[in-house]
Amino acid sequence: MAWMVVRVRGTIHSRHDVVETLRYLHLTRANHATIVPEARAVGGMLTRVQGYVTWGEADPETVGLLLRERGETVLGTRLTDQTIGEVLRAKDFPEVTRMIAEQGVTKVNGLKPLFRLKAPKGGWRSTKRAYSLGGALGYRGRAINDLIRRMV
Repeated sequence: MAWMVVRVRGTIHSRHDVVETLRYLHLTRANHATIVPEARAVGGMLTRVQGYVTWGEADPETVGLLLRERGETVLGTRLTDQTIGEVLRAKDFPEVTRMIAEQGVTKVNGLKPLFRLKAPKGGWRSTKRAYSLGGALGYRGRAINDLIRRMV
């Protein structure tokens, strides 16, 4: 299983270790998203930057939507059905989405590790509170898939 991570806030007046951790996660701007493997080291990184991001479990259907609408190759071209076969050397689109939903997008060669998204329709809830307290930050479980669909 993998986690989808979306950056919610900017880093003005942030500590250096938070900025570096966001850079390691390939989240350089607000409304950027990535898919990372569910590992202990990544969990520690997410705990460190939980005041700036939101994350949850990736759903294969949402991963497929992200790849079709916002996926880019390393060369900067849009990801289409033709480029999937050429660049990713995969047989079909469902195979790629299943692989990314299990291992994360960083494990796929030829694909940019981030997705540039729009602000969510309906806006963010409070960007200073945790999701469990009615805000937008921190762990949100499967609800991340609804957020991603609003942002595509």
